[in-house]
Amino acid sequence: MKRHRAAYLRILAFLAIITSAVLPGKAQNDPQYAQYWAIPTFYNPAYAGSLEFIRIRLGANLQWLGIKNAPRTFNGNADMQLKLGKKQRMGVGIIAMQERIGLFDNMMFGAQAAYQIRALKGVFSIGIQPAYYSVKFRGTDVYIPEGDDFHQPDDEALPKQDVSGGAFDLSVGVSYTHKYFSVGVSALHLLEPKVDLQQEGQSETEQAQFSTVIQRQLYFTADGNIPIRNSLFSLQPSLLVRTNFSNFSAEITMRATFKRLFWAGVGYRWKDALSVMAGAEFKNFFLGYAYSYPFSAINRASSGSHELVAGYMIKLNYGEKNKNKHRSIRIM
Repeated sequence: MKRHRAAYLRILAFLAIITSAVLPGKAQNDPQYAQYWAIPTFYNPAYAGSLEFIRIRLGANLQWLGIKNAPRTFNGNADMQLKLGKKQRMGVGIIAMQERIGLFDNMMFGAQAAYQIRALKGVFSIGIQPAYYSVKFRGTDVYIPEGDDFHQPDDEALPKQDVSGGAFDLSVGVSYTHKYFSVGVSALHLLEPKVDLQQEGQSETEQAQFSTVIQRQLYFTADGNIPIRNSLFSLQPSLLVRTNFSNFSAEITMRATFKRLFWAGVGYRWKDALSVMAGAEFKNFFLGYAYSYPFSAINRASSGSHELVAGYMIKLNYGEKNKNKHRSIRIM
């Protein structure tokens, strides 16, 4: 009985991973962090330079712990403001992401630029992110469990050798930041680049047998800051909505901050997972941890997901009073 249950769980885990990345066709979705509000430039380049700091963020997401080949994502982001004249500002940044999901190894490196316009007691920002996206599929590790009705050992859509390739990627976004809230809309992988996958050593003139598409994703994000009168606490609600017009995902988060130093919160991802999180900021150092428990059948094989975000900020001094200065609603 235990042997059959273990086999069932292995097949369940395999199907959950492999169905998210099938060749040829659409690639898997972008990784989603429970602490998405802590790495805003990861989902929208318009947030680059939104603070008068050099902001550095590093994140790690270990999803579905206990399952072989489950998603593992690491990202690094850095951004800052640049002064253009006496009042005008723009933001610049860099972003890097490494992801292993199933038999895919994905990497992305990009640069960000955001033009900022002060209006309506806040800041409008328009951002762009050119990037290079590389994909590798480990065909030599393909394993089809016995009794799998989804794939066959002779499936021509699955490479038998390791294949890889890369393509130019482009993302854009807009945002508005006010003293008490911010909203943003972005389109990642705007051109849905096609990546031709070839075996190592194969000539570039030879036609690639396999390909994958980096699927376009549309995001809407919103954040708020609600001070509680006569107390040392404040509340920060956040929302992230994602769609590619065939799939939909939404996550809502509520955090409570004490003395702008310690924070804790909960998050709910629609029909997917419940998250609890906590962290602190001290002398411009930031550290946050989140644990997510899945609601799907994957919880029979996994104890959940773990996530860590760490960072540091360096104050920028432009040598002016900056009467229009506004405080970011994000508690950094």
